[in-house]
Amino acid sequence: MPKIARLTESTEWIDLDFVERERTPREIVEKGIRHHLAGLSLLNTVILLEELGVQRSRVAVHNWVQKADLQPADGESPDRVAVDQKAIRINDEQYWLYVAVDPETNRILHSRLFLTYTIPIAREFLTELAEKHDVEDALFLVDDADDLIGGLRRENYSYRVEQYGYRNSVERVFREVERRTSSFSNCFSHVDPPTAETWLQAHAVWWNHA
Repeated sequence: MPKIARLTESTEWIDLDFVERERTPREIVEKGIRHHLAGLSLLNTVILLEELGVQRSRVAVHNWVQKADLQPADGESPDRVAVDQKAIRINDEQYWLYVAVDPETNRILHSRLFLTYTIPIAREFLTELAEKHDVEDALFLVDDADDLIGGLRRENYSYRVEQYGYRNSVERVFREVERRTSSFSNCFSHVDPPTAETWLQAHAVWWNHA
């Protein structure tokens, strides 16, 4: 069953300051953003809004998510961090989604899209993660990816190679991203990488609050 089934009504995590410039009621914008990030395609979100008596286009719902500019909160101090990367298609190009998850809470700590995966890219991702969260003493859980292992060694982080166990938390995130991108025919189409990354960041915020 899609995770949308346990979606709460709380929308405190959505900053809707931009709604003042919208002609759509605030509560409708909130509902559109929540349900699209939770699992509805843009088309099905539009249908949902029509059932509420509000007609808006798929472009409008897409723009709401972009304007909200949602970002995962900073300031966590996890004991363990599960990290991984996965290929994501944007139009006809392949990008790599790096994700760090606190396996104790299943919260996404940081995520970024990159054009490739290398040790320098992994180090850049880890540096950004450390700027947001206190991970100096955390144990990083990683599979046998050379880029991440190399990055962790270069940054002097403690790590353990683990295929299952706590690393299942980051695999669940990737499975959810795969399920959601299936709504886009298994890739992001007709968008640029920054737009796709904004959606992925917003989805991470929804994941952390669902």
